[in-house]
Amino acid sequence: MSVGIRHDDLRRRNRAMVIAAVRRTGQPSRTEIAATTGLSHSTISAISSDLIAEGYLVQDKGGETPSLKRGRPQVALTLNPDAATIIVAGLSLNFLSAAIVDYTGSVVAEQRRKPCTATLSQADLVGELIATIRQLMAGQAGARRPLRIILSVQGTTDAGARTMLWSPITPHLDIPFADVLEREFAIPATVENDCNMMAVALRWRDPQRYRDNFIAILLSHGIGMGLVLKGELFTGTRSSGGEFGHMTHQPDGALCRCGQRGCVEAYAGNYAIWRNARRNPEDSAPQDGIEEADMRALAARARAADGPEREAYRQAGSAIGFGLGSLFALIDPAPVAFVGGGAAAFDILEPDIRAAIARTAGGRHSDAISFDTVSDELPLIRQGCTMRALTFVDQEIFASGTASAQGESIGKDVA
Repeated sequence: MSVGIRHDDLRRRNRAMVIAAVRRTGQPSRTEIAATTGLSHSTISAISSDLIAEGYLVQDKGGETPSLKRGRPQVALTLNPDAATIIVAGLSLNFLSAAIVDYTGSVVAEQRRKPCTATLSQADLVGELIATIRQLMAGQAGARRPLRIILSVQGTTDAGARTMLWSPITPHLDIPFADVLEREFAIPATVENDCNMMAVALRWRDPQRYRDNFIAILLSHGIGMGLVLKGELFTGTRSSGGEFGHMTHQPDGALCRCGQRGCVEAYAGNYAIWRNARRNPEDSAPQDGIEEADMRALAARARAADGPEREAYRQAGSAIGFGLGSLFALIDPAPVAFVGGGAAAFDILEPDIRAAIARTAGGRHSDAISFDTVSDELPLIRQGCTMRALTFVDQEIFASGTASAQGESIGKDVA
């Protein structure tokens, strides 16, 4: 027995497909949208006319597509930057940022702060975030009300994207950031793991390489992972999952920021490489505040001579490699992107990463494993958050035609 599709559901699905095609392609013609979506030209013409009338799309007359046949040139469609705004915030070690982003993904305004995240009380940490967003919105008084707030955090979030369960940047647990933000600003909010957002961004940047199965590994002060399997971002039943840095590399080994011993991060994080290069005891407290310039100088010494610095990078590469080999034994090898300041030293790490992988069950085809590097994680995390939030606006608000909040001003939210 066939099951019919309700007209409203079909309309919403088709609108979502058209918006997605424009967002993915940038400036497609109606003919190109038809080729991408499989929808008829008449359907696309009707939907695009509605979306233009509603202010979500605009015709780009300056970007006409040359026609292969005689007749009128194809007029490109593009997103209207004024159709909506979102707020993208990020919280990491001693760093807090918030930005208003328009419907095309461009930053309109930004605020940054450097709170001491390890020493602030929970109330003060939450207060810093609220104050940053409130100051940001105050500078945009009279503008359209944001339709979404998305916060990326360094640490584990719950599967429902509501709460930061744990983070190495603060001693406080189970902070319900989404509930707090919604209560303060009356705007839907989500909380996402920063490494998961790196994976989301990579898929948008290079959908051919980063498609069905791939891994994003953060190499920075800490070690994190975003994992995509069969085209879906992996999360656990309770948490955001993917805590690669806290897999056990050496039982009862070096002290990690998480308080456990022997984690991958306790050998491969910046503080761990620094600790081993200086020949400090493995149980010495992880050092915060190591500057990127100091890590670059350390890497230069490792390249120049076979001393303690080079041995520290060997240990880091082995820890990462054995961790990846164990992972590949479960999911099969997949493309890996190494992201963050630590990726600048990937030339030193790679031989030991590959050697360790080859010694594991997951490394039987280690020669086929491909690596890529991105040196700065912050733009990637922001892009992932941006696309996550804008995709929600596309599919859940504009595709259904329920954007009643669009005409509201954000000025009244500012005390």
